[in-house]
Amino acid sequence: MSKKYYLTIYFVTWLVIVVVHAALLFFLYDISLTESITDSVVFNLLFAAAGYTLWFVIRYNLKEKPSGVDLLFQHLMVAGVIIAIWFFVSYYTLISLFPADQAYLQFLKESTPWRIITGLFYYIVYVLIYYLILYYEDLQEKLRHEGELKSLVKEAELNALKSQINPHFLFNSLNSVSSLTLSRPDKAQEMVIKLSDFLRYSLSSDRKSTTTLENEFENISRYLDIEKVRFGKRLNFVPDIPTKCFEAKVPSLILQPLIENAIKHGVYNSTEEVKIALSCHINDDFVTIHVSNKYDPAAIRKKGEGIGLKNIRDRLLLIYHRNDLLMIDSDGKTYHATLKIPLTKPA
Repeated sequence: MSKKYYLTIYFVTWLVIVVVHAALLFFLYDISLTESITDSVVFNLLFAAAGYTLWFVIRYNLKEKPSGVDLLFQHLMVAGVIIAIWFFVSYYTLISLFPADQAYLQFLKESTPWRIITGLFYYIVYVLIYYLILYYEDLQEKLRHEGELKSLVKEAELNALKSQINPHFLFNSLNSVSSLTLSRPDKAQEMVIKLSDFLRYSLSSDRKSTTTLENEFENISRYLDIEKVRFGKRLNFVPDIPTKCFEAKVPSLILQPLIENAIKHGVYNSTEEVKIALSCHINDDFVTIHVSNKYDPAAIRKKGEGIGLKNIRDRLLLIYHRNDLLMIDSDGKTYHATLKIPLTKPA
């Protein structure tokens, strides 16, 4: 909360106290209206000024971190000094303002004990409120730091997961470039350029958690252009993405592992053309992405699910706190991967 907010509350509170104090003197003790208002203003506003300085004393004590006994002793001394100065300044100010009103001066003298008790009560209330404010501010600061640490840990975990994507694909691509430099140098140059664009996107994406589906689609198009150099006509990519899906926000580098998995279990083990279909639709607060491909069941059992799909599951769990957003299924001939991305990212 801002300093202006605290000062406003402070001023309004003391204004109420001044009004109540003056009303009590006027209605209960038959003190004149002028004397009642003056008495209330002098005693209360002087303590309001003294109490405001108490804030800095308490903050200083907290920084020094005294023991419980030392803290109690310090407060007893400070309370004694503040109440003594406040009372005597207020008392003699009022005597100087109304020197001829013997009835009021007698009341002022007789009311000394309850005024001192009131001053002690004010001091205790001040201390309790100030400590509550400082405790609240300290708690908020700790929660803020805890949130920042959680965010840093989450970012580090996501970056660690993302870093598993790049080397895995890079090694295969460099091997392909090496082969093409001898057989087809022109294709090798083309592949190096596309590989450079792909890696540039991958590295820049490490610095942000989400991107548009359009950016992801452009990235997997570059990825597939590279893989087509290796697999030729065996790789047949058939996308079906409505325009409205392109603006949906998805985790960066989330599609490439799905396509890579389809190539790994479909194209790698086939001598014929393998169709990899990618479709998308939006409904029920989700953007749903579906990837399917023909596969050899024996090859799937041998290779397993692989790091790519596990990587996706882990990232989705970190970002959306859900473990049901990636579903894998097969009918014995076709492999289906369905990815559901919430349109609203959790806080």
